[in-house]
Amino acid sequence: MELARATNRSVRLRNRSALLTRLFLDGPLTRQDLVRSTGLSQPAVSNVVADLIDEGLVAEAGAAESDGGRPSMLLRTAPRFAFVVGVDVGETRVRVELFDFAMTLLASIEYPLDPARTEPDLVAGHVLAGIDAVTGQAGVAPGDVLGVGIGVSGVVEQGAEAVVHAQALGWDRVPLERLISAGTDLPLHIDNGAKTLGQAEMWFGAGRGARHAVFALVGSGVGAAVVTNGATYRGASSSAGEWGHTTLVYGGRACRCGARGCLEAYVGAEAIIDRYREARRGRAVPGEDEESQLAALVAAADTSVTARRVLDDTAGYLGAGVANLINLFNPERVVLGGWAAMALGDLLPAVREAAGRQALRQPFEQASIELCRLGVDAVALGAATLPIARFLTEGGVRR
Repeated sequence: MELARATNRSVRLRNRSALLTRLFLDGPLTRQDLVRSTGLSQPAVSNVVADLIDEGLVAEAGAAESDGGRPSMLLRTAPRFAFVVGVDVGETRVRVELFDFAMTLLASIEYPLDPARTEPDLVAGHVLAGIDAVTGQAGVAPGDVLGVGIGVSGVVEQGAEAVVHAQALGWDRVPLERLISAGTDLPLHIDNGAKTLGQAEMWFGAGRGARHAVFALVGSGVGAAVVTNGATYRGASSSAGEWGHTTLVYGGRACRCGARGCLEAYVGAEAIIDRYREARRGRAVPGEDEESQLAALVAAADTSVTARRVLDDTAGYLGAGVANLINLFNPERVVLGGWAAMALGDLLPAVREAAGRQALRQPFEQASIELCRLGVDAVALGAATLPIARFLTEGGVRR
């Protein structure tokens, strides 16, 4: 009897998970749409949907268009059922954002980071202050927050608590989850920023519909998330995707990681600005920070041969790096994201051309290369999906 009850409970949770996931990602949908997309029977869909409506998880969203007969009612996840916080811990700032259950942005705050001051305690303090700030701005009680997702530069070692290895920040085995959990009772979910960007683009952006894709994050540094058969590839210790530290030029430019010739040493924003400075014979690049300096380089390319050459070289280097991704992983899509990639968006045709010269013909012809669709907020948005992904997998049951 106990076994039968346990089995029934497991089946019901699995059905709830399937229906909630479809409504969250593809809603609004009718009950008949859910029958077709999940393979569940009409009675099963009706019973589970009734429970989800009673619990406030699902709401009606008006009548669907009808060709005759009684119109079907559209269903969607209820936007105010719960809230999630997404955090982007980058190398130049900490961005904290609050979303409702429909992933509508409700509040946002940023804390600039001095590259010389990236101490873990300081970063954890910014995250905690940001959580308080965005929930306060939106008038959301802590008990209504489903969880906090955090995307961070570096390798995130998953375990009983997440530990971060981020050489660019000067971090070695930093117990970031422990530091943040000391100041909040909210559930924490921590992952690499390129991976959270990839999840956001898979769910809502340029990756939708793809089973095999690579999402490249180009900011101060460079990383990637590899998605195969719809799941992120992590490797033995979750460090898969450190594309920026693959070798582009043997014995080439010094990289921040301590090696030489890494891709990041040529196409990361810090490296691009450094190459521009060298091309200007040491003269400082205009601008107060990396973003304004990169913008100055892009603007100067219309009139400066030096700036144009630096950007052309950058497109070539980036195209060669993309070709390596295509040759290694045979993706349907390569999506370039991150603030630096967005700033360099006009280089996309040149990047495609360079990738075509370097990649094997057959896999290159099968792959599209495009910019991300979610802009500079993609890392924080993707981080906010981490607690939601757990919630959907568990059938909409809060632990």
